[in-house]
Amino acid sequence: RAEETPKRNLPVEELRRLLNYDVEPYAEFYRDMFALMFMLIGINTIDLYNAKCLTLDGRLEYRRAKTKKLYSIKVEPEALRIIEKYRGESNLLCIADRWADHRDFQKQCNIALKRIGRVKRIGRGGKKIIKPEWPELSTYWARHSWATIAYSLDIPKDIISQALGHSDGSAITEIYIQRDQKKVDQANRRVLNWVLYGKK
Repeated sequence: RAEETPKRNLPVEELRRLLNYDVEPYAEFYRDMFALMFMLIGINTIDLYNAKCLTLDGRLEYRRAKTKKLYSIKVEPEALRIIEKYRGESNLLCIADRWADHRDFQKQCNIALKRIGRVKRIGRGGKKIIKPEWPELSTYWARHSWATIAYSLDIPKDIISQALGHSDGSAITEIYIQRDQKKVDQANRRVLNWVLYGKK
C-alpha cells in the first residue's frame, strides 16, 4: 500500500501572496512557471518541459510521462498570458531552450522558489541577506495546492481525481465510462476564479 505523502500545499491566502509577491527580477520567471503549473492543474515539470504546442481550440494535450495517460487541459487566458510571455523556439516554452533536460530546470526552479522572500543588503559590498517566505516550496506544491483548493470548493473527488489523471477504480470500468472533460474545465476555472479573483 502506498504511504501517504506529506502535505505540500499552500493555503489560498499564501498562494495569492506568492502570485503577487514583489520578487527579484531573476525570480519572476520561476514564480511565473510555478503559477503556470498551478493553472495547468499541477502539471509536472517533465510534461511542461516537453510540451510542444496548443491545439487549435486552445488546449494542451499530452501523455503524462509518469503514467502515459492522455491529458487534455483547457488553457485559460491567465495561463495563456504566461505561455505567450515565455514562448520557446523548439517547444511550447523557452525552458527547453535554456536547460538540457527537465531535471536541470526543476532543480533550478526549486532553488529559486525557496529563495523568494525579503531581501536586505548589508555592509560595503552590499551582501545580500534573504529571509525566505516559503522555505519548503517546490514545483510539487502546485499540484497539491490545486487539489486541496479544489476540494475546499466542494468539487467532487472524482472530478479532482480525473483532473489529476488518477484512475478511480477498475481498469475495466474505465473503458466503459466516457469522461466529460467539460467538468474538469469547469473545476479548473472555479479554482482560478477563487485564487485569482476571490470569486467562489
